[in-house]
Amino acid sequence: MPTPPIMPYSITENQDLRKRYARYIKLQRNYSPNTLEAYLHDLDCLLDYLSAEQLSPLEVKLDHLEHFAASLHERGIGPKSQARILSGVRSFYRYLELDGYLEVDPTELLESPHLPKHLPEYLTTDEVDALEASIDLSANEGHRNRAIIEVFFSCGLRVSELTNLKLSDLFLDERFIRVIGKGNKERLVPISERAIHELELWFHDRQQMQIKPGEEDFVFLNRRGHHLTRTMILIMIKRQAELAGIKKTISPHTLRHSFATALLRGGADLRVIQVLLGHADIGTTEIYTHMDDESLRQEILLHHPRNIKYKSSDYQDSYTNNSSSKDNSSSPK
Repeated sequence: MPTPPIMPYSITENQDLRKRYARYIKLQRNYSPNTLEAYLHDLDCLLDYLSAEQLSPLEVKLDHLEHFAASLHERGIGPKSQARILSGVRSFYRYLELDGYLEVDPTELLESPHLPKHLPEYLTTDEVDALEASIDLSANEGHRNRAIIEVFFSCGLRVSELTNLKLSDLFLDERFIRVIGKGNKERLVPISERAIHELELWFHDRQQMQIKPGEEDFVFLNRRGHHLTRTMILIMIKRQAELAGIKKTISPHTLRHSFATALLRGGADLRVIQVLLGHADIGTTEIYTHMDDESLRQEILLHHPRNIKYKSSDYQDSYTNNSSSKDNSSSPK
């Protein structure tokens, strides 16, 4: 396909490219509405910059993109957000190259800001139990909230996967649930007996509700009969963490981290965890190999043969006697 001629700067031309790109990532890349919105937001950051510079996206060179990246820093945008925006810009230019608008991708040598290594926050099993114990089961949403937390911790779902979970996705007799993840990719995830028990308690309450038309298949509903939003779940989990006395800053994603960390510490293979989490890249899963220094120190103290604490009085007596003998033998006669 011949390369289209580079057009001079035009708002109409920019908006046309934006629409074509949006159609591409929606229909061909099969991105979810949330991902689609995020990518278009990243592109709009670039288009706003190019508009001020009177540049067409098809005129852009590496130095223009480097100046754009510098402008993000000058606006006070943090490194993580800068990296995300530049990732969206790269996706846009890959599309332009793929569709024949450009022969060379100007983002090929564009560097992202250095991001410090960040270990994800997670909860121990005891902390998850405390979180669930803090829930008032006499409240209308009590059993629902316990079921939400247990499904997060037992299945490792993303918050969007949980809000979109349907009754038709549950195969509780077989102890599996079907999860529709990023890019509408489907995976089957085992579900624990504990999570099934909490769901059954919630279903008893759910049967008493007036459910809005079109919402009947959603597993988790609010008191008005609509399916829950991400924000509702975030607020609930933060409130329960405060009631449980958990000082960590947590979110629904923290429970996903907790699921992966618990599996890893239980001896699960990293590739199994990758499949359960729905990660396309094993590199994403590797963040769960973290263990803080204190945990490592405790593991060595508890399990390394040279660090086992001898509690035998025979050993202590033997050590004392040997020390005394050496002292006596070295003293002058």
